[in-house]
Amino acid sequence: MAGRIPQAFIDDLLARADIVEVIDSHVPLRKAGRNHQALCPFHEEKTPSFTVSQDKQFYHCFGCGANGTVITFVMELNGLGFVEAVEDLAGRYGLEIPREAGYRPASKQHDELYELLEQAAQFYRKQLQEYKGRAADYLKGRGISGTVIEDYEIGYAPSGWKRILNALGKSAEARARLAEAGLIKPGGKEGHYDFFRDRIMFPIRDPRGRVIGFGGRVLGDDTPKYLNSPETPLFHKGRELYGLYQVRRKKKQPETLYVVEGYMDVIALAQHGVDNAVATLGTAVTDKHLEKLYRVAARLIFCFDGDEAGKKAAWRGLEIALPQLREGRQALFNFMPEGHDPDSFIRQYGAEQFRSDDRTVPLSDFLLASIKSRAGTATREGRATFLDMLLPYLAGMPAGGLRQLIRQEAAGIAQIDADGLDKLLQDYRPGAARRTVISRSGQQREKSGDIGNIIAYILNSPGLAMLVEDPAELAGITVPGADFVQELVTLVQSNPEINCAGILEHWRGTRYEARLNELAAGPDLPADESFDLEREFIHRVEKLKSAKARQSIQEIARKPPSQLSDEAKKQLRRRYPSDKK
Repeated sequence: MAGRIPQAFIDDLLARADIVEVIDSHVPLRKAGRNHQALCPFHEEKTPSFTVSQDKQFYHCFGCGANGTVITFVMELNGLGFVEAVEDLAGRYGLEIPREAGYRPASKQHDELYELLEQAAQFYRKQLQEYKGRAADYLKGRGISGTVIEDYEIGYAPSGWKRILNALGKSAEARARLAEAGLIKPGGKEGHYDFFRDRIMFPIRDPRGRVIGFGGRVLGDDTPKYLNSPETPLFHKGRELYGLYQVRRKKKQPETLYVVEGYMDVIALAQHGVDNAVATLGTAVTDKHLEKLYRVAARLIFCFDGDEAGKKAAWRGLEIALPQLREGRQALFNFMPEGHDPDSFIRQYGAEQFRSDDRTVPLSDFLLASIKSRAGTATREGRATFLDMLLPYLAGMPAGGLRQLIRQEAAGIAQIDADGLDKLLQDYRPGAARRTVISRSGQQREKSGDIGNIIAYILNSPGLAMLVEDPAELAGITVPGADFVQELVTLVQSNPEINCAGILEHWRGTRYEARLNELAAGPDLPADESFDLEREFIHRVEKLKSAKARQSIQEIARKPPSQLSDEAKKQLRRRYPSDKK
């Protein structure tokens, strides 16, 4: 979470940093009831859907789903890491961050790495310009022009074991930074050798234009074909996208983005005028990728090979994309003919064929057609299988027009009425925790029960946790999530001044983070007298405690009478007066 910055300092910073003030300095806010609104800074929109709660010190966009604390806002807006964002805010409020012995500010450490990686990018570019051999011939043979090479800053890592090591690693400190940046590896007689050798080099830039890593492609048949920088303080492969910086440099908010797998796919498409393509660095699409992409464009076209491997990759992409298809977002698939990837296809058939709408399959069509084909719907049993296979995906989609349209079409395929499908959806119980929604009247829809409501109440009003006399009474309850409620209550009682943002930051980077943000993004609790928040909270907590009492009685009842103490027998008689035990 906070790394080497004490959690107490994070809490103090959040108490001082007013999220409304910070966001308003970047995006003009206007008052809207208890909250503030603005056009979202993370995606293009005409009607404000970006809401900032001063009470919770939390922001949420109902359009793109972006949300978080003031620290998250600074991170996302400026492309900073967590520690850098804390340092940025601390400087704004004149706070000095406590330092451990030997600690250097992350911003200084990172600045040094950014500078080094920029030098490496220039080194590789210079090598391509000066090296009149296979690298230049390879790019020329692929039809890549000098303009595209310059736009994407393509370079060349020469063969040899110590080329960049000798150029940029002249001291022990410099070599240590090269290793931290992922440019050299330990090994060999002299301790280190170059990570990239005899490869075409593609620098990967973050949204602020800083080099964070590289991709390298072999010139021959060596393996691996593509090699990415290793994980570093700046580079995390599952989150990064190649080409996104170049796309946004040309057009800040493109309508469509093509998502491909390889660096050369992006380069080949750009060479043929399709300059709105990004690559996932040869990895499967992740939810982190989609969060970034949907903040840039509402329409994504995923390009896959037309073979079985491509269809499997498309299905994985579908599973990641479905939960993110909020209003206005689209996901489509463009399957290449067998034997082609986007690079070879556009070189053979041209940009017009590549862009043709006839080639794209909407995600909803792919979903229904794939499940229908696998289940077979000619029989009642097949149609039942179709519904069983579809329900998890339908249940995982956000509410909206697309979900309703898929629901209607699915009902027609299964030959049942829409109400029947709705009943199946209501009865469906996924393994994950279910969502709690607090309505504006203060009534809760019973989807996640008391646990979700208790957590939501505390996020809205942390002082409620002080009403729990002894958090230890919540220990040992087998209801899922009860152990977390105990942790949450204990945290607030030990930090009486903590606010919603402080709670969220305490669990940043844990498995609870996404669920807490989801609950924090829910509607505010009513402020009128018709809703007694303290009474509702105590009622929920007491229900949780009674679950523990029932659990204890059930454990006693399972024991033979001969093993029961007198006190246990009294508890049973009180619970079951007619029981003769």
